[in-house]
Amino acid sequence: MSEIFGFDAFSPKEIAERVEKIGVAKARLPLISMLMLGVLAGAFIGLGALYFVLIKSDASLGFATSQLLGGLTFSLGLILVVVAGAELFTGNNLLAIAWADRKITTFEVLKNWIIIFCANFIGAAGLALLVFLSGHAEMNNGAIADEYVKIATAKCTMPFWTAFFKGILCNVLVCLAVWMALAGRSVIDKVVVIVFPISAFVAAGFEHSIANMYIIPLAMLLETFGNTVPNTSAITWAGFFSNLVPVVLGNLIGGSVLVALIYHVIYRWAPGRNKNA
Repeated sequence: MSEIFGFDAFSPKEIAERVEKIGVAKARLPLISMLMLGVLAGAFIGLGALYFVLIKSDASLGFATSQLLGGLTFSLGLILVVVAGAELFTGNNLLAIAWADRKITTFEVLKNWIIIFCANFIGAAGLALLVFLSGHAEMNNGAIADEYVKIATAKCTMPFWTAFFKGILCNVLVCLAVWMALAGRSVIDKVVVIVFPISAFVAAGFEHSIANMYIIPLAMLLETFGNTVPNTSAITWAGFFSNLVPVVLGNLIGGSVLVALIYHVIYRWAPGRNKNA
């Protein structure tokens, strides 16, 4: 494989080995590091979502153009997570490889996912509060605030199974972006391979649980305390959780099963393979 990928990039088999080793390290991070890196990741994804909504609020753009540009700008979130360093629940679904190879326990995986998920929420919702207090949503004559409410309304009223399958498709692309980023050795390598799958999932309208932890709480704040005129009663905590539950389940399946476990079977699992190799 090395002659195909050259000395500058890791091959898919080497990526699988790196994902496994990194998964072990992630699962055994000190609690304070895990929490702080999780908070950062939630805020980073929120910044990507902020950038996306800014583009979407421009009514002069056509549908395809706004979706594409919105997806490109949203990529900022995962670029920050990967390059600056942070712990993202959806990306950490790749820990399933280390778990399947018995390098970490079920308890360690679940502990990591729960702690990172909660920390991501703190970071994303905390950023939503800061953005609200900054008055950012009043830009473009309030069109940004209206766009947040519009997007959040669609999310909170989305049927369970629609949100579930959109969650699966989203995290297949997110985890593939993380997977491919591990093939690169330079920052440019990582940025380039992140942009295309992330912009694809955003442009296609798929659902990312951590991004929704920023968008929906900010829309709640704008409807409750801002200058927007509430156009629906859907943006509530009940509506938020009705979106979050299926999206989280979908993200888990998309990342841990359709990416991590499939690649585990291809590259890490083999009858009689030395588990210490």
